[in-house]
Order: sequence, then structure tokens, then C-alpha cells
Amino acid sequence: MTSDAQSISGMSDAAKCALVTGASSGIGKSIVTRLLAEGWAVIGVSRKPSGEQSACYRSLLVDLSDFEALKAALAPIPPLDAIVHAAGFMTTAPLGALQVEDGLAMWAVHVGAAVVMVNALAPRLSDGGRVVLIGSRTAGGAAGRSQYAATKSALIGLSRSWAAELVSRRITVNIVAPGATETPMLLDPNRAGTPPKKPPMGRFVQPEEVAGAVSFLLGPDAGAITGQQIVICGGASL
Repeated sequence: MTSDAQSISGMSDAAKCALVTGASSGIGKSIVTRLLAEGWAVIGVSRKPSGEQSACYRSLLVDLSDFEALKAALAPIPPLDAIVHAAGFMTTAPLGALQVEDGLAMWAVHVGAAVVMVNALAPRLSDGGRVVLIGSRTAGGAAGRSQYAATKSALIGLSRSWAAELVSRRITVNIVAPGATETPMLLDPNRAGTPPKKPPMGRFVQPEEVAGAVSFLLGPDAGAITGQQIVICGGASL
């Protein structure tokens, strides 16, 4: 576990501060870029450096599946206005070829890490703060992706339960659930058995579009939206 030289705790002076996981690649990186452009201070959590050079960015390097290391890494985090859990990966296989270890690994990153983070940081969220989890259109089930779908489905139960618990503090909890998004995960060899299909719109979802939906949910116009899932699928759900 490492962080950059400037103290993360010093970010509490910023007007708005968000913690974003998966900050070094794909959707998470796009969310970081979007929030920094909108004036947020961002604490980016990832296993590898993101390369982000903004003065309003701090890097927290930690393996999200190592829960004890994650708990320790969260200890110096200052009061926050938002938590965005975007880290994730996909391993696919059909029935008869499922490996329990693959499912547990995805569960640790998608679900376990979310539980550890929100459990630790909810008391430090400002009243009126926001939590956004990156889910998936496949949460409703998809052939060959049962273990991945199970983890994303679990996020729906978590988010609605947390929304109910935090609503009295005006803290919202929502999911942004994209379909096939043009990120490095799209070409991950671990999902070779279920290659991505372009949605009816004729192109893949762009990570910047997912970041835009997250930005909306963190903004002033989404203050009354909580416990919901926004699907971005280019027509694949039609």
C-alpha cells in the first residue's frame, strides 16, 4: 500500500472531494478525468499508478481484494463528498467449466471491497453526499457470465439497502450499469469465451459516457435520486 508524497489528509481543504476506485484505467480513469475537470479533488484508488498529474489528485495504491490492507489505506482518508466504486474485471465460463476461485476473486473486488469502503467511509461522508457503484447490464443474467453477473446483481441489493440507511442524511446511493464499454476489459483474454457484441446502436458504450452519468448522479440535479440503477446499453436492453 502506497500513496503519493503529498498527504491525502490535506485534501480535506478542497471544496468537493471524491474517492474513485479503478482510477488507473477504463471507466474509473474517465471518471477521474471528468471530476477533476469539474473542480473536484479526487483520491484515486488503484493497484497501478494512474499517471494523473493534477494538483487536485492523490493516488492511493492498494489491492482492493486485500481487505486488511484496504482498511488500513482508508484510515487517513479525510471527510468526503462522494465515493465511486468503478474497479472491476470479468472472467467468463459456461456451466461445466466454472472455477469457484474466479467467482470469489470477482466477488472480492466488486462486492467485498465495496462493503469495506462504504462501511468505513459512510460516517465520513458529508450530509448530502453521494455513493455510486459501477454495475453492469448483465446483472440480470447473461449466458457464460453467471459469476460476473452474480457479483453485479449483489450490488443492487447493497445499494438499495444502503440508500435506505443513509436517506435521512440525504446521502444518495445509486448504480450506473453500462453494457459493453470500450475499455481494456473488453479485450481481456479471461472473457474470450464470451466476446463482446456491439449493441443495436452500432457502437460500444464509451467510458466518457459512463463518467457523464456518474457526474450527473454526483451533481445538484440528482439529489432526490437514490436506490436506483441507470443502465447505459446502446439499445441492447430493448
